[in-house]
Amino acid sequence: MNMDRKALIGEAIASDKQTIPQYLDYETPSLNVTEWLRYSCIPIYEQENAAKDPELASSMEKALSLTSGALSFRVGFVVVPLSWDEDGFPVFPFEQRSEKLKKNLEGCDRAVLFAATIGSGIDRLIRRYEKADPKMGLLLQGLGAERVESLCDAFNDDVKEICKEVGQKTRMRYSPGYGDLPIEVQKVFLPLLDAERRLGITLSESCLMAPSKSVTAIIGISK
Repeated sequence: MNMDRKALIGEAIASDKQTIPQYLDYETPSLNVTEWLRYSCIPIYEQENAAKDPELASSMEKALSLTSGALSFRVGFVVVPLSWDEDGFPVFPFEQRSEKLKKNLEGCDRAVLFAATIGSGIDRLIRRYEKADPKMGLLLQGLGAERVESLCDAFNDDVKEICKEVGQKTRMRYSPGYGDLPIEVQKVFLPLLDAERRLGITLSESCLMAPSKSVTAIIGISK
């Protein structure tokens, strides 16, 4: 792990107060081809034979070529101390009554709130190909989804590694819009990270993020 990145994350995790937003640039994460094909809605039997399918292999190679140099890998995060209201729900800067998030964070005293994005380049490529070459459009959609999830995994692994060094544990990340955590919390979540100005992430009236291959999530930390 980059020492400057590790220092930034470690210092934030060590704080007992809400931190100011921090921003990280990541190198291109390792590619998970199985996840790429799954996100591209390629059937299982085609996934298993992808290496033997010259047409699919050629399309995948083209998709990788198209995205080369077109993606950025950026994360913004804050660490917040957790308190609990009279009903046992974790208190955040946004209103929520998620039973599943409550269970996920049980025993945690802090949480990392983060946003990750691979930028708008992938959206431009998808728009260019989704009608002219629908199969390529699907492959680009799937590749974008895999890329941003791999970026989230890279950040998640950094947090987990740093916590382990000081005898702490992390919980599985939990995103707005998942389960019973309303997608509307994005209206507070993203401004908390100054995401529009620093990460280029905007929010539509229906709370969809642009660039589309962006993710927000919460990682609980317990002793």
